[in-house]
Amino acid sequence: MQLRMIVLAAALAGLAAPAALAADYLGGTVKSADIGGKMVLTDANGMTLYVWDKDEQGVKSNCYDQCASNWPPLLVPADTAVEGDWSLLDRTDSDMKIVAYKGRPLYLWVNDGAPGDTTGDGVGGTWHTALE
Repeated sequence: MQLRMIVLAAALAGLAAPAALAADYLGGTVKSADIGGKMVLTDANGMTLYVWDKDEQGVKSNCYDQCASNWPPLLVPADTAVEGDWSLLDRTDSDMKIVAYKGRPLYLWVNDGAPGDTTGDGVGGTWHTALE
């Protein structure tokens, strides 16, 4: 009986392992989550983050006005510490900075209603889920 319990505990621990692959970045501002078999970047609430082909990678965000209403930029205070693949880019409409991963600014999509939604992927052929 005790051996079965150990085997069962080991099996359950193995089932939990994929969740351990998720990571927190920027003090939990950004997380990664397995959504549909892909490691996708999310905000702290689990909402999917997106990148836009029309941004100038590593230089600036080009999503303002109505675009930014539909695709809210992921903003953090200017003094937020970043390292590695993470950077902060200026916004002309805020003292805050937009978070960028591998030089690509990150955004939310207003039509995603719950964590794990990816309804913004492919919008206009230029918006894509931000993959880890």
